[in-house]
Amino acid sequence: MTAQAKDKYTPRLESHYRETVLPELMKKFGYTNRLQVPRLEKIVINMGVGEAVNDSKKTKNAADQLMQIAGQKPVITQSRKAIASFKLRGGLGIGCKVTLRREKMYEFLDRLVNIALPRVRDFRGVSAKSFDGRGNYALGLKEQIVFPEIDFDKIDEIRGMDIVICTTAQTDDEARALLRGFNMPFQS
Repeated sequence: MTAQAKDKYTPRLESHYRETVLPELMKKFGYTNRLQVPRLEKIVINMGVGEAVNDSKKTKNAADQLMQIAGQKPVITQSRKAIASFKLRGGLGIGCKVTLRREKMYEFLDRLVNIALPRVRDFRGVSAKSFDGRGNYALGLKEQIVFPEIDFDKIDEIRGMDIVICTTAQTDDEARALLRGFNMPFQS
């Protein structure tokens, strides 16, 4: 191992997982091996831009804002086929998405749980039922301005986003326990 690899930065939430969450999950679910314990795999952030049909600059603005939030360049998603009633052509950029892994994933989850979600208007917690049956959690935000990286004066329009947290958990109960370990504010 090189000297650079030893001095590598470890996000706060990742070390919290290793020191606190992993032993608690091993004890709670009776795992015998550390590799059986569920962990975060990736976080996918998707921002749909329906008004991009009329103005292609809206997709670029959304991608710039998503890059500020995620700290990684997003991919522009394109329509697969033309739909005349929506004035949609095939290959037209209608959204953007980014997939976060490793350090950036933990950093984003830390900012989401501790900074962005408490800033949501009338926030009472996130739904504990938004699991897909395989341990993945989906969450929607109505405004991108809850993230402190976004300058309110420079946005052209308020957009929502979908956030999907993918885990290696086999059941929803395991994934819920994992996210509770990261202080995800579920409704009671």
